[in-house]
Amino acid sequence: LLQELISFRIIAASVRLCRREPEGFPAFFFFSFFSLSGCNLREWSCEALSPVLSASSSSLLELDLSDNDLRDSGLKKLSVGLKSPNCRLEILRLSGCLITAEGCSSLASALRSNPTHLKELDLSFNHPGDDGTKQLSAVLEDPELSLEVLRLDHCGKERLKSGLKKYHCELSVDTNTVHRSIQVSNNRVMRAVVEDQPYPDHPERFQDWPQLLCSNSLTGRCYWEVEWTGWVWISVAYKNIRRHGSSPQSRFGENQQSWSLECSDRGYSFLHDDISVDLPTFSSTGPRRVAVYVNYPAGTVTFYRITTDTLVHLYTFKTTFTEPLFPGFGFSSLTGFSPGSSVHLCSTAGEASV
Repeated sequence: LLQELISFRIIAASVRLCRREPEGFPAFFFFSFFSLSGCNLREWSCEALSPVLSASSSSLLELDLSDNDLRDSGLKKLSVGLKSPNCRLEILRLSGCLITAEGCSSLASALRSNPTHLKELDLSFNHPGDDGTKQLSAVLEDPELSLEVLRLDHCGKERLKSGLKKYHCELSVDTNTVHRSIQVSNNRVMRAVVEDQPYPDHPERFQDWPQLLCSNSLTGRCYWEVEWTGWVWISVAYKNIRRHGSSPQSRFGENQQSWSLECSDRGYSFLHDDISVDLPTFSSTGPRRVAVYVNYPAGTVTFYRITTDTLVHLYTFKTTFTEPLFPGFGFSSLTGFSPGSSVHLCSTAGEASV
């Protein structure tokens, strides 16, 4: 059934160009790009996809399977299709697919069996290790093979966590930005307090809105989780967001420089450029844990709430980012300052699944 579904989706993406050949027959052309990125595929999905790649009618030139837990067993099944002389793929993206040296070996073998098509291979955010890197680098350097681009950045053992946890980032508070009414403990807990904290003057410190930025400059993929109480704003922003004045230009979510999830007993709302989107409500007695996933290259920032170790999608905003993003947190309600509100940066030792 999955194979039929995949085949149907590819065919459904076809385009008929009403160009007439000299004989008067219509010509059919198919989209050469197909993306199943982040579709919650597993290793068994590749068994259905492999025959699509090896079909004599296959027209795929670019395939994106990133952000799926395919594992080595899935890549072995996929490699059967890649070996076929009918497979004409030129670009294959397998970023963040839980692949190790074993899967790289299967892939290298497939590329040597069908050496004339694949030009670009993305295996970033996996764990090829020294052996896998060596095998694929040999394919890249072989003049008899067509591979021209090999991406193995952001690799390591930590990339073998399932789901979005493989993109976990440890956030670090930029103490030069912290508003004086925010108390920071152990670089993990931020709390709105009535008493001003004795922070020194700094041009990057927020002066009016109780907010702060982290020092992490995001230009790739990054995931983090927080627990919150009270009334808080979980945000990402450009570095150049204003630090002075009570106008919207300096408050998270109310300008073009920031994207923010408002969290309170009233529920969740997403804000950007002073436009608010109310989101599904939740039980006020349930856990108050939120996850953020930034995919900078794709231009998306996604917010989830976490219930019983499951990620529940809240909102995704898509755009084209023009500067690095910085995580940030704010502490204010509709009426102003919200003392007692807090944010706790969480470890991702526990499992959660999309």
